[in-house]
Amino acid sequence: MSESPTGIDEGYVKYDSRWTPGPAPAQDVVDELNRWRAPLHAAGLIGHYVEHDVGFGNLSLRVDDGFVISGTQTGHIANTTADHYVLVTRVDIDANRVDCTGPVQASSEALTHAALYALSDDVGAVVHVHSPELWAALKNVLPTAVEDVPYGTPDMAREFIRLWRNSDFAASGVAVMAGHDEGLVSVGRTLAEAAERMLTVRAEFRDAARNETSGRS
Repeated sequence: MSESPTGIDEGYVKYDSRWTPGPAPAQDVVDELNRWRAPLHAAGLIGHYVEHDVGFGNLSLRVDDGFVISGTQTGHIANTTADHYVLVTRVDIDANRVDCTGPVQASSEALTHAALYALSDDVGAVVHVHSPELWAALKNVLPTAVEDVPYGTPDMAREFIRLWRNSDFAASGVAVMAGHDEGLVSVGRTLAEAAERMLTVRAEFRDAARNETSGRS
């Protein structure tokens, strides 16, 4: 595990990472990830905090032997390749451990992604983004993880279990991480569904903001 030298709670692996350098994931999986990463990156939902030199946002896709996820600190890369993804082969949430293999270590959010996949076999893909405007406006409007649970920890994993059972997260597929500044997640049966859910939330928020501004003018 590593700690943030910047003082911000983002982009640093908090779990026990068991990384085995290996070949890149299958190209068809990478192509699907890149297809939906592109609009998320263009919308600023995946990107890079220039002032801290820290990337944010990631996405993953379930495969037969685990899930393929963005590598750590790849948010600044506009056009990712297979060398920027890694296969997560095993996760032990209680032991706070992630095993992965590929050309790069798994995202700091890999433990959270694993917890979301464990919720249901219907979860086939996960998207994690950052948006200060969405985060501030939608906390406690959409299903929201409690504030004292930080990202990338077993407690966050367990918090999503609570939301899945006790809110409409299972139906809407989108949740806010109150304890992770600017963080939101979406899930779907497919990566298209997970990504479109997040992009739709952003579009609806912006439409509502424009209408409110027009109504005051």
